[in-house]
Amino acid sequence: MAGHNDFGKIAEDLAVDFLSKNGYTILVRNFRFQKAEIDIIAEKDNLLIVVEVKARSTDAFMLPQEAVTKTKIKSIVSAANHYLEEFNRNNEVRFDIISVLPDDKKKLIIEHITDAFEALDAN
Repeated sequence: MAGHNDFGKIAEDLAVDFLSKNGYTILVRNFRFQKAEIDIIAEKDNLLIVVEVKARSTDAFMLPQEAVTKTKIKSIVSAANHYLEEFNRNNEVRFDIISVLPDDKKKLIIEHITDAFEALDAN
């Protein structure tokens, strides 16, 4: 496995730990629909939370959350709609991004951006 894949897995594990410690129930990781993938689907306060985890080893070129493009949003929204249908869920859905980036001392910093985008942003 390539180094960036290892870092991505570490970032997802950190995101799961972060969410769990903050009262979220993790329902599924790496949910796939066609070519789309949702990193984490969680639940809190009767909301279904769809989480995209973005990690970068540096923010020299862009912040991790800036890598969530319109195309990626469309893909996430499509997969989320499929999840709702497949599991007969009718919860309100919120789309979050968790950004993981090392600080100057190489400590990984997590930034949780709630309500980062809406399904309408996919249009």
